[in-house]
Amino acid sequence: MSKEELSFEEAMSKLEEIVQKLEEGDVPLEKAITYYQEGMNLSKICNDKLNNVQEKMAQIMNEQGEFELFEVQEED
Repeated sequence: MSKEELSFEEAMSKLEEIVQKLEEGDVPLEKAITYYQEGMNLSKICNDKLNNVQEKMAQIMNEQGEFELFEVQEED
């Protein structure tokens, strides 16, 4: 299964695993860089999937005559 075929939930779960490994702090530098790169790729996949859903929802709302653009709120 390629990364593009991952569901949002699968990508988010893998991203959370990477964050946990990096937060533990006992990862060799080379491995940490690999984890970081993989995490950034997974983050992009999640973001792309959220943007896609947002566009679809806007289209659905527009078709119903109740179009109101909404933004996905990010956690701080």
